[in-house]
Amino acid sequence: MSKKKREIPNYDLPIIETHCHLDYLKELPLDETLNKAASIGVERVITIAVSPDNLETVMGITQQYEQVWGTQGIHPHDAELYNDEVEQIIRSNLYDSKILAVGEIGLDYFYDNADRAVQRAVFEKQLAIAVERKLPVVIHTRDADEDTQAILNNFVNEMPNKGVIHSFTSGIALAEYCLGEGFNLGFNGICTFNKAENVREVVGITPLEQTLLETDSPYLTPIPYRGKENAPYYLPFIAEKVAEVKGVSVEAVLKQTYQNSLKTFFS
Repeated sequence: MSKKKREIPNYDLPIIETHCHLDYLKELPLDETLNKAASIGVERVITIAVSPDNLETVMGITQQYEQVWGTQGIHPHDAELYNDEVEQIIRSNLYDSKILAVGEIGLDYFYDNADRAVQRAVFEKQLAIAVERKLPVVIHTRDADEDTQAILNNFVNEMPNKGVIHSFTSGIALAEYCLGEGFNLGFNGICTFNKAENVREVVGITPLEQTLLETDSPYLTPIPYRGKENAPYYLPFIAEKVAEVKGVSVEAVLKQTYQNSLKTFFS
């Protein structure tokens, strides 16, 4: 007989989902997903743009649902698709009141889906847009710690509201640099994985005041639901793991990360 999975806990505190991809969810109708998330306290959801194909899709979802906001940006996987036309779409959409940040942008040297020089150039172009518009950024970095830090170092002094290094899996050195420059670090289901001691080590050194919760759904579903499609309603499991690692109450994590999310994206 299979062991029954634990029910999703409800701590009766508001939660902001700071990073997911609602247009990629398939398990439930979007209305049902958002209602289920709301039932356990998820008050607001930020759905993230990653490619020229979903810039307008993200915009549409934010217009359809009052509790959903979005971003505009091109992920490093699709850096080679970035051109003047795409940039103009991003720039135009950033004027919409439901669009909160430039992202998901950055570097990915693990998959190397795009030429590294192109990734760096596109990252820099989008950081420049964020500086110009005084918007936070949502950054993806994987196996690119040194170049990520070097590029950020050229922009941080011009960024009043830094944003977040999402799904943080990089080394301690990059974590300490980003925290020192005022970025938040975003943690998701990876921190619950058995072999993710490196991520839990970073959770441990990250001030609660610079911690954000995310799912990155439909990816990276936390234990005990790993193997199923991820969704915003699994956020309490991430909060529980962060609380465990930091030796504080889940309520303390939820209250502080909620305030952090408001300050980063809604202030």
